[in-house]
Amino acid sequence: MRTFLWPLVGLAIAAPVCAQVSYSRDLAPILSSKCVQCHDAKSKMGNLDLTAAPALLRVAGAKSADSSLYLHLTGKTQPQMPMGGHLTDPQIALFRDWIDAGARIDSQTLSSAQKPYWFFQPVAKPAVPKVAAGQNASPVDAFILAKLNENHITPNSATDKTTLLRRATLDLTGLPPTPEETQSFLADDSPKAFEKVVDRLLASPHYGERWGREWLDLARYADTNGFKADEPRPNIWRYRDYVIQSFNDDKPYDRFIREQIAGDQLYPDDLNARIATGFLRHYTDETNQPVIELRRQELLNDITDTVGGVFMGLTVGCAKCHDHKFDPILQKDYYRLQSFFANVRADDNTILLQGEKLEAYRKQLAEYNEKTNGIRAEMDALVEPFAQQERDYYTPRFSTGTQEAIRTPDDQRTPYQSLLAIQGMPQIVHPWETFTKKLKPEQKKRFDELAAQLKSFDALKPNPPVAQTMIENGPVAPKTYVLVGGEWSNHGPEVQPGFLSILDPNDVNIAAGRRAALANWLADPKNPMTARVMVNRIWQGHFGTGIVASSSDFGTVGDRPSNQQLLDYLAATFVENGWSIKKMHRAIMLSNVYQESSLAQTEAMSADPENKLMWRYPRHRVEGEVLRDAMLMTSGKLNLKIGGPGIHPDLPPGVNAVGYAAWPADKDKSEDDRRSVYVFVKRVLTYPMFEAFDAPNAQESCPRRFATVVPSQALAVMNDHLVLDWSQSLAGRVLNDSGLNAQQQIDRAYRLALSRPPKSEESTQVAAFLKTQTALVGEKQAFADFCHVLLSSNEFMYVN
Repeated sequence: MRTFLWPLVGLAIAAPVCAQVSYSRDLAPILSSKCVQCHDAKSKMGNLDLTAAPALLRVAGAKSADSSLYLHLTGKTQPQMPMGGHLTDPQIALFRDWIDAGARIDSQTLSSAQKPYWFFQPVAKPAVPKVAAGQNASPVDAFILAKLNENHITPNSATDKTTLLRRATLDLTGLPPTPEETQSFLADDSPKAFEKVVDRLLASPHYGERWGREWLDLARYADTNGFKADEPRPNIWRYRDYVIQSFNDDKPYDRFIREQIAGDQLYPDDLNARIATGFLRHYTDETNQPVIELRRQELLNDITDTVGGVFMGLTVGCAKCHDHKFDPILQKDYYRLQSFFANVRADDNTILLQGEKLEAYRKQLAEYNEKTNGIRAEMDALVEPFAQQERDYYTPRFSTGTQEAIRTPDDQRTPYQSLLAIQGMPQIVHPWETFTKKLKPEQKKRFDELAAQLKSFDALKPNPPVAQTMIENGPVAPKTYVLVGGEWSNHGPEVQPGFLSILDPNDVNIAAGRRAALANWLADPKNPMTARVMVNRIWQGHFGTGIVASSSDFGTVGDRPSNQQLLDYLAATFVENGWSIKKMHRAIMLSNVYQESSLAQTEAMSADPENKLMWRYPRHRVEGEVLRDAMLMTSGKLNLKIGGPGIHPDLPPGVNAVGYAAWPADKDKSEDDRRSVYVFVKRVLTYPMFEAFDAPNAQESCPRRFATVVPSQALAVMNDHLVLDWSQSLAGRVLNDSGLNAQQQIDRAYRLALSRPPKSEESTQVAAFLKTQTALVGEKQAFADFCHVLLSSNEFMYVN
């Protein structure tokens, strides 16, 4: 996500000196459309970032006659800016008058120029363009061909069936096809052969594991809190399994949204909907933060920013400290959105029982409490003096407001104090065992006797399944204020829950629940953002880049859609088809554009070098998780067990795995070979293979992974002991096939690893390599070295 930081202390609410020129109304749209593509925090051409206020004001200067900005705009200083399209004289005059009036950055208002922006307009399904006879185009292809025809570009022809099958199988399951699946597809000459493949893959339980991983990136999913302590979240994995199952079930996307934002309010009797609110729980959390007010505000900021980016496709976080400098998002809009979450808090012990099972649990718990009440009371009395001393000792470390909240009796706390106390108390309340060393010998003896008695009731103590969710803290929410400069202690005007002013400036009816109101608005078919954002993510999942490349930023500084009519057609179709993600997969994958070859064309490369018009299939590397899974499957070691707590595969020697970064080894080593989506996600220690291949660190929502090509990746694949082990296993898998001669063994290895037989020159080269290598290291090791080459090849690592 692009976040533009404008440190505007004393400027964010300043009124413009010159009434005729407003920065936000007159200049920001020009900068957004003409300048920041080259001069933002990412590109920073000429070492200039015009999205940062200090840099803009520095080049603006005090007088236009001496202004670097003005002189470059007029061409008096070369080169004249903007490059490739100079401003008109009236536009340049605006900058001159603004500079001479003091170059003030005023508070944003929603201008008439901003309101027509395409992303905020209702989705209208466009007519499918007509194509030339014989082009045999699906609706998706028709929109693509219309753009290609305008630019006189001929699309690639279809790729070969083997490549297509491998592409589709990796796309939908994150696993390569088996030789048997390849042979079956090659033998099927029916017109619907590929359609049957797509349907089979969509019905696979591995589809949810693949596409669930895509969503977990967005949800900033992790099994730990983050920061230095990085404590585990022992039951958050249930959210991961919920996501996987939701994709497998083809849960309608509008229902998927509602469950994650407000499942507890909208579907209180659905345990899965309760688990779904774990989406909001994935914020990083500094649990030893003494200023709980700050900790609370950071939690709310994280949730607001994530919801804005994931579901709305906007960088709403840019309006945290001031009005958004490019998009029509007012600062008050940010806190109106945040107000929907004002009363939310974590519940890390949500019991996943209902009906008779829940009643049985309550009955058993009551029995346990009754039989152990005396024991627990006496144990508590023994340690309470020391526990109170510890509370008194550590309480002063808190901020004044937090101390007051903790010391106020439960029934007298305000809603805000209640939330502060809930987050603060765990820092000063510790288990009995913490204080047993302070007991006198006779007290310690008695405590141990009582502990033994209590343990004898363990069989009676119920142990229900629990999830880590988000709930409302009570019927009354704390007030929400615009925070001046984004500072939690600097309150501006109070605001009520509301949406973006450009779409609906009114306060919202929250009678059915704050988050329920937001969830219903996000999932409303009339919402112009939601469907566009999601179909763009699905497109990105298939082609590596979305129709809007900045897939969580559809704003004016984000990338423009390469084919807006196609995007709107897909969005409208998505809603018409009941928000079915699987139907959207089918529509995309059964198109010609998905089935094109990835070969280059000289003329097309010259006209569209970035392939924005989709004249060929864009070749792209698989993610680290897919690479690991493909290697495991090809080697024959993949454990296909689904669901459950995160696993801890062995780490390479030398990786720091002690103290806060502890990585406990799995006792059952077969667990190490499960799919990568089940690898424990630790915020301070990314699994090394994933880190090497550009996995996000789960500190914030990741809308798109960018594939780097660096030497450490090749070194990791060449030297990682796991890759070497998988190469040995692949070699054993082939060599243990009885009755195969040397050539057939080479052929078998190619089919397992690359889904195709070797070419004649490859067979010759491999045979010569094996002969030479066998003389040096023996037959088995030589073949393992050959298999290592296959697993390390670009063809294995890339979707072609």
